[in-house]
Amino acid sequence: MPRSKKELRAEETKQAIILASGQLFAKRGFEKVTMREIAKEAGCSHTAIYLYFKDKEALLHQLAMGPLQALLERFEEILQEKSLPPAERLRTFTREFIRFNLTQRSLYNILFMTRASRVDVEEQELAVQRLRNRLFDCLRSAIKMCLPGQVAEERILAYARIYFYTLHGIVGTYLGSDETDDMLLERLGSTFELAVDVMLAGFQQTLEREWKANEN
Repeated sequence: MPRSKKELRAEETKQAIILASGQLFAKRGFEKVTMREIAKEAGCSHTAIYLYFKDKEALLHQLAMGPLQALLERFEEILQEKSLPPAERLRTFTREFIRFNLTQRSLYNILFMTRASRVDVEEQELAVQRLRNRLFDCLRSAIKMCLPGQVAEERILAYARIYFYTLHGIVGTYLGSDETDDMLLERLGSTFELAVDVMLAGFQQTLEREWKANEN
């Protein structure tokens, strides 16, 4: 059944609010933008906006959940790829994460930084943070598969944090680049993969050094 003109206008207004919030959050930061400013940018009244979204966190949810859920599904697919050696699985994670964020650079801080909290706290109030933590858990699992022997979970968590810091640095370096994601990956893809190899070698060497020290 076709939607009425009123329903179409309501959907147009909702989409305008989502678009305006994403642009303003990216430009000025989540905390500095007000609902009134979003409404003005979207071309609706400062009271009408609350018919669609109760607050900025609702807008954050709207902007972030879809893309993050898609990335999580891709990460879970990679984890199930039993034909891939562990190191290649981690390289695939890296490529997917970098490409995902370079294709939507204006949303990166919204997706991963806005209202972010600790990854080692299980109970999270925000649904978007629970989803971020699931992504981090996938990364932690992929790293664990690459490590020799029995490794304490605390150490795996530390390695996963180090790994994410590196990914964050790579993405952050090119958020303002004029090059497309394809251009960057073609030019620097081998460097990104080398970063994976260097980190894994460092993790393994650290473990081996500690094991030898404990034997003496």
